[in-house]
Amino acid sequence: MKKMVLGRCPICSSKLKVVRLQCDHCKTGIDGSFELDKFSYLTEEQKEFVEIFVKNRGNIKEIEKDLGISYPTVRRNLDQVIEALGYSVKPTEEEVNKKDILEKLSLGELTSEEALKQLKGES
Repeated sequence: MKKMVLGRCPICSSKLKVVRLQCDHCKTGIDGSFELDKFSYLTEEQKEFVEIFVKNRGNIKEIEKDLGISYPTVRRNLDQVIEALGYSVKPTEEEVNKKDILEKLSLGELTSEEALKQLKGES
């Protein structure tokens, strides 16, 4: 069984560093403090998701089939991977519009009927 480098401490979940490298052929060892790449810090589930995502060239329908999950779950998993890699996830224009409509509804600026029409795109 192939052993993988751990990216996070199993006790406190802090990022780990590699401190020794060794050649299997000549046994040369190098001691130091080496940073791992961003992908090393992903969870096993996130790594599996990235692999399936790449295999399917980002085709959401194929990812849904391979993983047996819904579109919103694919999007949520992708957002989690993006954030774990250190990038911010920006909501889509549609998500922002829905949030605005719901906020106006909660403030009483829209009736439930008006909000429903806007959410359905009926303006």
